[in-house]
Amino acid sequence: MTLVWVTRALPGAERTAERVEALGLRAVIAPLIQVRMLSADPIDLTGVAALAFTSANGVAAFAERTFERSLSVFAVGDATEAAARAAGFSSVRSAGGDVAALVEAIAPFKGEFKGVVLHPAAAQPAGDLVAALASRGVEARAITVYETRPAKLRPDILAMIPRMDVALLHSPRAAGVLARLLRRRPAAGLIALCLSPAVAASLAAAGLARVQAAPLPSEEALLHLLSDLRGGA
Repeated sequence: MTLVWVTRALPGAERTAERVEALGLRAVIAPLIQVRMLSADPIDLTGVAALAFTSANGVAAFAERTFERSLSVFAVGDATEAAARAAGFSSVRSAGGDVAALVEAIAPFKGEFKGVVLHPAAAQPAGDLVAALASRGVEARAITVYETRPAKLRPDILAMIPRMDVALLHSPRAAGVLARLLRRRPAAGLIALCLSPAVAASLAAAGLARVQAAPLPSEEALLHLLSDLRGGA
């Protein structure tokens, strides 16, 4: 049976694995990154008019530090939108794409904001949302609420790497960790399916059988690639 390596952090990896198994494939949950919340202190929301989330991790970290749920939320994609709604936010818009799409979703509302757009972000964000919004005349600021670190893989998982058929990559951070790991443990037969071209770029020189980016930055599109791959096997 095809072995699919689910590399994203928990708890998202478990949801992805369920969807992989539903395709009749075997999912191996072995996150390449782990998420750590940076503080439990309340967040000062004085002057904040709206929230912009670029990940479900940002939603979770923010929601743990405040009971505020009335602010309008702009989410980078559908998974982040779902996370915001699950956290209790009711006014949520999904950009259905990447950071550039999020900027385009927020910019038309700049005249309605009575304050700044707050971006609860990672310690090492994939892009500069605040600068991109400023270029469109939207006042914004970021607050670092979580960080990601390389995860330590168990010996049995390391031994399985040469036998893995497909790896699912959801972030440039995870792809970078995989690229470094493959320098020590080559896996020439491994296919990497990536959430976006930015994720795939980190694996360009990793010596893999194939690196392919989803046409849209959503897990739905990523799993369509996996389904197509299975159908062509």
